[in-house]
Amino acid sequence: MHTVWKGSISFGLVNIPIKLHTATEDKDIKLRQLHKECHTPISYQKVCPGCDKEVRSEDIVKAYEYVKGKFVILEEEDLQKLKKENEEKAVEIIDFVKLEEIDPIYFEKSYFMAPDNGGGKAYSLLRSALLESGKIGVAKIMIRSKEQLAVVRVYQNTLLMETIHFPDEVRNVQEVPNVPSEHTVVKKELDTALLLVDQLTTTFDPEKYHDEYRTALMDLIEEKKNGEQTVTATDKQPEAATSNVTDLMSALQASLDKTKKKKPATRKKAAPAATKTPATRTRKNA
Repeated sequence: MHTVWKGSISFGLVNIPIKLHTATEDKDIKLRQLHKECHTPISYQKVCPGCDKEVRSEDIVKAYEYVKGKFVILEEEDLQKLKKENEEKAVEIIDFVKLEEIDPIYFEKSYFMAPDNGGGKAYSLLRSALLESGKIGVAKIMIRSKEQLAVVRVYQNTLLMETIHFPDEVRNVQEVPNVPSEHTVVKKELDTALLLVDQLTTTFDPEKYHDEYRTALMDLIEEKKNGEQTVTATDKQPEAATSNVTDLMSALQASLDKTKKKKPATRKKAAPAATKTPATRTRKNA
């Protein structure tokens, strides 16, 4: 598994070097957008509407819009300093609570915790303490430039860290529109509803639930592929795409291709070999 965070977590005087690995994965089927006419994948450029021109990454700054149309510019070095100050702190479990005390609305993303070098014994100690006490740990951690509230609990035989929302990130339930106030429920209707609940009650088995839409979509894709209902993108690429190469190998190849296009014209103008200047020889050998 890919390591997404590396550091340490502590409770009391016990310090555990750990690594975090993403516990879940997005299995949504990614669909590309093509030009209907030539089936070329559509690319997206960052364009400044004020200047009406494409903007390079190095020309973009980060800012906070405190009122409509007014911004506070945040320098990259200031953000990096804040990030470093928070990341250098070890994650500390500040409280132990019962899992059932936290409403599921707070839970966000799950990470498997693995002990780093020399952390196996302390890792086992924390795991045993959580299992025996029936508690989970509450901690703070800095992930991807954002401070997160998190809980540490045992999942099967592994410590699991789950980031949770801060209270001010959960919207006020009173703002939900059209929620009916309490009304008197007819007893016969309630008894029927409870009977239905009882009939549908079972033990939770995650393996019985499947993403039927994703399965059907993949079946449709395979059916069209096997029936050769496919298209091929045109080889011609927009001029802007070749000039905005970020991959090193692609940049080198693009440079070679441009040089090859210029070579025939250079050869026609070249002087005999005996009278070539050093600059001419350099261009030919390039």
